[in-house]
Amino acid sequence: MSPLAKILEEIILRDGPISVEEWMSICLSHPEHGYYTTGQPFGKQGDFTTAPEISQMFGELLGLWAAVVWQQMGAPDKVQLIELGPGRGTLMSDALRAGKGVPGFINAISVDMVETSPILMALQKQTLTDAGVKSQWHQTIEDVPSGPSIIIGNEFLDALPIRQWVKDGDHWKERCVNVIDDRFEFTLGDQVDLSDIPEVFRQTSDGDILETSSITTDIIQKISARLCQFGGVAVFIDYGHSATGLGETLQAVKNHGYAEPLLDPGQQDLTAHVDFAAVARAAKEIGARPWGPITQGDLLERLGISARATSLLASATKEQAIELASARQRLTAPDGMGRLFKAIAISHPDAPAPPAFEEVSWAD
Repeated sequence: MSPLAKILEEIILRDGPISVEEWMSICLSHPEHGYYTTGQPFGKQGDFTTAPEISQMFGELLGLWAAVVWQQMGAPDKVQLIELGPGRGTLMSDALRAGKGVPGFINAISVDMVETSPILMALQKQTLTDAGVKSQWHQTIEDVPSGPSIIIGNEFLDALPIRQWVKDGDHWKERCVNVIDDRFEFTLGDQVDLSDIPEVFRQTSDGDILETSSITTDIIQKISARLCQFGGVAVFIDYGHSATGLGETLQAVKNHGYAEPLLDPGQQDLTAHVDFAAVARAAKEIGARPWGPITQGDLLERLGISARATSLLASATKEQAIELASARQRLTAPDGMGRLFKAIAISHPDAPAPPAFEEVSWAD
């Protein structure tokens, strides 16, 4: 049994079953044995590969997106470019390189990276060593100094812990994790009051699962309050669904394949699909304006991935051309990341539509 498994077993045997939310939080963020605090999960040698690692085009297009947003804001002398969960720093590095092509943008921005993993923070600092832009690191979004902001979160929301509610007869109960015969297993907790759930979920069947994330709501509302007060735009790109629905999406990933969520705590990634409708509702409650969601494929096509690919092909070798075509297909095709991954933007209520989100303001 791993050190973290022993810690979790002790907690459960002492205090009783823990929620899925607490399980995810400990497995991912334990200060000594958490998945993101002890390892480097990205790339071929890790457990999964994110869009910025697939192609430089992804980060470049988001860099140009940020530069246009800055222009829409009136090209202020100072604006913070914030990335949440920056991985190895690849996205920000590519974004800054592309942003240098927009006069005045690089001189106006300061880069703020929100990262809790000391290992990943060190990698990010190394990646941005020669970026030529002042960069700072913070533990939470609240630690970032106030001011006009452009915020990017790629595959950030999916790693935020969720709670799961299971319909048991006429009642809802929280799904928890228990220790049974020296094994971690799912179990049901006490009956809970979910009187505030949407009417559509009141007539449900035994065993149905509803997922919520108060942690996601809290972060989105803090970001929305920041944008409402100081101005700016945030964009989140992740896999998930456009409408709140029933069903389990909790999953574990290890060595680029799916695994059992209750096995090897701290040694594998845990994620859940993002409820983009819940994200939009959280932003609206604060007074911010949500845009989208749109598919990742649509986002990248609208931002000009075709033109960028053509430009790169002009000087590519045959092998590079094959890799470029494969990367674009993976990022944009419906059978790749193009449809499952979606993007939602959040802005100051009076801001114009962010690039790629024209005519897709959120409607309940």
